[in-house]
Amino acid sequence: MPLIPNIFRKAPEAKASAAKALIAINRLGAPAWTPRDYASLARAGYEKNVIAYRCVRLVAEAAASAPLRVAESGAVMSDHPLVALLARPNPEQSGAELFESFYGFLQTAGNAYLEAVTLDAAPRELYVLRPDRMKARLGKSGWAEGYDYSAGGRTVSFRKPEDNSLSPILHLKLFHPTNDHYGLSPLEAAATSVDLHNAASAWNKSLLDNAARPSGALVYKGPEGAENLTAEQFDRLKSELEDAYQGSANAGRPLVLDGGLEWRSMSLSPADMDFIEAKHAAAREIALAFGVPPMLLGIPGDNTYSNYKEANLAFWKQTVLPLVKKTAAALTGWVAPVWPDVSVICQASEIDALNLERDAMWSRISRADFLSDDEKREALGLCREGEPHA
Repeated sequence: MPLIPNIFRKAPEAKASAAKALIAINRLGAPAWTPRDYASLARAGYEKNVIAYRCVRLVAEAAASAPLRVAESGAVMSDHPLVALLARPNPEQSGAELFESFYGFLQTAGNAYLEAVTLDAAPRELYVLRPDRMKARLGKSGWAEGYDYSAGGRTVSFRKPEDNSLSPILHLKLFHPTNDHYGLSPLEAAATSVDLHNAASAWNKSLLDNAARPSGALVYKGPEGAENLTAEQFDRLKSELEDAYQGSANAGRPLVLDGGLEWRSMSLSPADMDFIEAKHAAAREIALAFGVPPMLLGIPGDNTYSNYKEANLAFWKQTVLPLVKKTAAALTGWVAPVWPDVSVICQASEIDALNLERDAMWSRISRADFLSDDEKREALGLCREGEPHA
């Protein structure tokens, strides 16, 4: 059989995306920076805006409290090394503390990073890394082949192994329609509403501090030929008002008027009322971006849910559970090189906030006489340790 020259031989086929090469040509292996000022967003949103702060705390604390369980070959385990790792990921944090930080970064930056400290090729400790210090290092394929973490003037590089072993970094991101490497945070989507709400709060604070919005007006009615106060009279009146009647300590103090002065009360105009409503509308938009029902935040004017329980149930089903299940799936894929038969699952049956809905489902299934006890337990997703997980 004649030999085929090398130039005519076909290269061995390998799995590859046809579109990834376009990204590689565009980026040419350059570092990809986070396309926004994370520090400014965090300060204006989380640190200075009470609505955004509470939204981040609600989502992060609720998601961190959702129970994560480890199943191997379909059976829930209690003595697996990953169980101990999730319960006590490092000497300084419990599992709830670590995941609260993880979800908090995901809400404020759209990206969250977990570092695995390995020993004998198995993860022994987990740490959450700040997303603003992380930079994706792109490879020839156009996708991140590693990460650079910078802090205190030093940089630590993490590279993905080529032998399909455990990657040192788990990068979880929220969907971003215009960025290939970083996620879009709810805080960035709500940035305009956060600015509006902060400006409204600053305006109200200025009114209280400076009495810029008077509750009334002093009208001077002097004798004919002296309709206006002299400069000396005006300065004295202004000084007396500032010293004796301005500020919270003098609230409600009776006003003593000289001859010719008349007090006329003033009330909020329709424009002022619209300004207050605009602040509430901004608060509702911030809550909407984070997936938190405004009723849970005490924002007036929201009647989407008939009661607090319904709002809380919707919050868990539409915001918290999808986030926790996404994280569980990411953890499963991350540890697969070490424990290929292990899966991380969210045990929704142990969440107290879902008791009302779960009780109704249990009642319906328990009345199904055509199902056996085992079939009912399987339909409810219940299983004992060592049994296959439904």
